[in-house]
Amino acid sequence: MKHLPLTIVGPINATRPVMVLVGALLVFGERLNLWQWIGVALAVMSFVMLSKSGKKEGIDFKHDKWIYFLVLAAMLGAVSGLYDKYLMASPADGGVGLDRMLVQSWYNIYQMAMMGAMLIFLWWPSHKKTTPFHWDWSVIFISLFLSAADFVYFYALSMPGAMISIVSMVRRGSVIVSFLFGAALFHEKNLKAKAFDLALVLLGMIFLYIGSK
Repeated sequence: MKHLPLTIVGPINATRPVMVLVGALLVFGERLNLWQWIGVALAVMSFVMLSKSGKKEGIDFKHDKWIYFLVLAAMLGAVSGLYDKYLMASPADGGVGLDRMLVQSWYNIYQMAMMGAMLIFLWWPSHKKTTPFHWDWSVIFISLFLSAADFVYFYALSMPGAMISIVSMVRRGSVIVSFLFGAALFHEKNLKAKAFDLALVLLGMIFLYIGSK
């Protein structure tokens, strides 16, 4: 995210549900109707068009290593989403039926351990030259917003009959926030083309919603 425009990062992350969909079909046997398939197709189309928009800013999707890292992060996020479904879905739905608060509590503990290791071994040895620490209240807000978002997400997954393919797609609606933030605060370029790509993602979500009714 640090090395890419936020208006590129958001829509790429918004394609993560497509990966989740494939896993949901293969692992949990979820089945989509015609409306939902149209929604998925629109999301894939937006990714292809987004790559063309990125080239106008000098970002070549085939040769930019940060794009590959971002795609890898999206893939790992998709695997995480499928694992969340497995942990909280009832045994009748192919899961183990763990309590959502139990899952979130352990997630926070693991996150603290992993971030602590990153801080000690990667950041601390060279932080004075690269990224010296400056206190800001946004540090606390990151934790609060992340925990609140995860609570709602886990709650949705724990509901009977919840489909990870649909929950994941709706969750990526956060692309609207990142896009508006990148446009208003960072004044990023080529917004018209990216707005059209974003519109395809949102239209895909509308089709998913109709198909879920």
